[in-house]
Amino acid sequence: MEQVAIIIKIKVKPNSSKQEVIKEDGGYIVHLKSRPENNKANLELVKLLKKHFGKTVTIKSGLTSRNKTAEVKN
Repeated sequence: MEQVAIIIKIKVKPNSSKQEVIKEDGGYIVHLKSRPENNKANLELVKLLKKHFGKTVTIKSGLTSRNKTAEVKN
């Protein structure tokens, strides 16, 4: 069976007081509690998106940027 992947655009808001995923036109805004240091925010992002979608998530581009592209695999 072939795996289907969905590519999503994400704007990350690190060091926030809350954790949430908000859908908006053309992508998602994700509020993270972690600071963007030592890959902490990226790890929290992957964990939060996995919980939100219930699927495997991989960051494809933007590891050091607030604007990221991620792949959600079925």
